[in-house]
Amino acid sequence: MPNIDKLKKFKTIHMIGIGGVSMSGIAAILKNWGFTVTGSDTSDSENLNILRQKGIKVVIGHNLQDVAHADIVVYSAAVKQDDPEMLEAKKLHIPTIERADFLGDITRCYQDTICVSGTHGKTTTTSMISLCFLEALLDPSIQVGAYLKQLNGNYKVGNSEHFILEACEYVESFLKFTPKAEIILNIDNDHLDYFKTFEKIKKAFINYVKLLPNDGILIVNADDQNCLDLISFTQATTITYGIENKTADFYAENITFDEDAFPAFDVYHQGNFFSHVKLSVPGIHNILNALSCIALCTKYGIEKNTIQSALLKFTGAHRRFEFKGKIKTNVSVYDDYGHHPTEILATAKSLSHKSYHNSWVVFQPHTYSRTKNLLADFAKSLLSFDHVIILDIYAAREKNTYDISSNDLVKKLMSMGKEAKYIPDFNKCVSYLKDNVKENDIVLTLGAGTVTEIGSMLLT
Repeated sequence: MPNIDKLKKFKTIHMIGIGGVSMSGIAAILKNWGFTVTGSDTSDSENLNILRQKGIKVVIGHNLQDVAHADIVVYSAAVKQDDPEMLEAKKLHIPTIERADFLGDITRCYQDTICVSGTHGKTTTTSMISLCFLEALLDPSIQVGAYLKQLNGNYKVGNSEHFILEACEYVESFLKFTPKAEIILNIDNDHLDYFKTFEKIKKAFINYVKLLPNDGILIVNADDQNCLDLISFTQATTITYGIENKTADFYAENITFDEDAFPAFDVYHQGNFFSHVKLSVPGIHNILNALSCIALCTKYGIEKNTIQSALLKFTGAHRRFEFKGKIKTNVSVYDDYGHHPTEILATAKSLSHKSYHNSWVVFQPHTYSRTKNLLADFAKSLLSFDHVIILDIYAAREKNTYDISSNDLVKKLMSMGKEAKYIPDFNKCVSYLKDNVKENDIVLTLGAGTVTEIGSMLLT
């Protein structure tokens, strides 16, 4: 059982934005540990229903009485300081703490926090590791950034010292954690609204690696030089993995793909055959994710056959190249969370191993700053799709102070010789697709915002 003595001074904990992916998981952990938990959010969701079933009081809107009864108020990054519940807490001198800081306190309750980070692939890799630990009956606690059917949610409350955690670099929140093991999948140009430059992103990862104790574990992608550079900043045991770099401790050979684009490959460990692995998720990028999982789980003493079995059972996290269904004449509809050019390229590459007639992508750019900074890269990443439809930019946390629109992306694509359509209205987009897709086509909805609704609309 984790040591929660440091948290025991807070008997009642109120959470603003409790329905969020991470916040709901924290709420469940706290409830399991015997704390009284209340919370609020702006709109209802399935996450909130699950929390209510656990006996957690949740209010849509605001409830200042719950704040008044709390010993501490935890708030998500999206909550503003002038939020009525935040103002009430300050008025009553009740301490407030941001989600990442509080999650950092929770990581210190465990002797073994395993953090999965990197610009792309965190959710998938965290899910893979989680299934391996569950199959090995290690009873971990888990926090992952998407719904995972084996958990019937995005978290699990275990009673061992293992805490498997998706650790995001945005606003350097991963620097609040106390990891015993870190996987770093890649370092790419993202979140420039916060970091401004790539050098600052890399500096954040350097500081993150420095958090590891000398008896900790660092696992890095040997195909990414920026990841390899991190090794010199820690005394922890380091393990490398890769596909291109055969000097890596774990690497893949003899890669094949089936008709679903699911890969099979041989794993080599320090030059010797280790095992044959088959995945039930598409794409070469998932081979890299699986190799990082294999490296970590092997270090933790999990048997090869257990790892093989768990990886084969993993059919993907929610919104990661997720098959939604078929419409009219055998047209397959997929949905993917990819919202960075590197992720779009990886998804397009996965698609190239499938057999189909024509591909249709419906892309919703995510945040004005990312669209502005990476406009040319977004256009290049979309070139390999046969038909491209662009929705309006999903603002998320931003206001449009960047003088950018989805039309700019359409113009950039046209300048590269790629026909693209700007269809901001979801109903018109769905009608256009239904009128124009042909037998054996593939439709992919792509982005981190509301674009996911298009798939459901197509299927109704």
